[in-house]
Amino acid sequence: MGFRTAAALMACLASAALVVSAPARAQTWPDRPVRIVVPWPPGGITDVIARSVGQRLSEVWGQQVVIDNRAGAGSTLGATLVAKSPADGYTLLINDLGGHCSAPSLYGKLPYDALKDFDAVMMIAGSPMVLVANPSHNVRTLPQLIELAKAKPHALNYASSGSGAITHLGMVRLMRMAGIDMVHVPFKGSVPATSSVIAGETAVAFSTIPAALPQAKAGRLNLLAVSFPKRSPQLPDVPTIAETVGEFDLGLYSGLWAPLGTPRAIINKLHADISAALEQPKIKDILAVNSAETARFTPAQFGDYVAHEIGVWGEIIRAAGIKID
Repeated sequence: MGFRTAAALMACLASAALVVSAPARAQTWPDRPVRIVVPWPPGGITDVIARSVGQRLSEVWGQQVVIDNRAGAGSTLGATLVAKSPADGYTLLINDLGGHCSAPSLYGKLPYDALKDFDAVMMIAGSPMVLVANPSHNVRTLPQLIELAKAKPHALNYASSGSGAITHLGMVRLMRMAGIDMVHVPFKGSVPATSSVIAGETAVAFSTIPAALPQAKAGRLNLLAVSFPKRSPQLPDVPTIAETVGEFDLGLYSGLWAPLGTPRAIINKLHADISAALEQPKIKDILAVNSAETARFTPAQFGDYVAHEIGVWGEIIRAAGIKID
């Protein structure tokens, strides 16, 4: 056998070994700890979901699932880390959909492509928000708020958890659909934003239901409308925003992504194992406390939805001229 023939044979054998080894690795995955990157500080709904699901997966897999909080730059630091990681299923991203899909339009240049550098695995759960108002403005419904804002353009202000946050972009989307204009007042987090409405420093804001409900019962906030297309079981008497302005869907959706090229067998196992974990009573209770509902997207459906949302948020952000450096 000549040198070139031998070299060609070795190359063919090496290629065949790579083809065989990928499915083999997927069948034994995971055989070491799995890291789930959460690109936000601890304590938020995405972090809570990641930790509850991660704990269950540790039990099922017999391997440690490490939750790695990498907050910064509107979730793009953590997303960058995952996008640049090996596509072997051992580094994953749980992010909120709004942050992931708005980043391409909010930031001038990202070191990753939010659509093309990831494999979409699944939407895990979503939690609606509720539009709240300070009672001093005497508005108890969204139509009343719209009427007041049209009568007093630029006179009302609204709080958000930060420029470019979902609570900011969601209000921009609502104002655009309702034909109103209010003044943006950004805060560092949802708690100070909601507190500013309670104190009367701002008129309205988007809040989580668990944070807003006790304040509403105490008479410190009026609940105007919920942000999901359907009414919340916790607030059955509070209309949806869609009932007033038409098609509107906004929430704290938590999704799972893997680096592009992750073996399909691993993607499917992640989807199946997390879907089973979401049926566990303990996790159901955690989701209920946070007003969160599970989703039933396949990986392909989730990928299509991500592409759609990147387009939707891009249009809104460009129309409003919002940029974050």
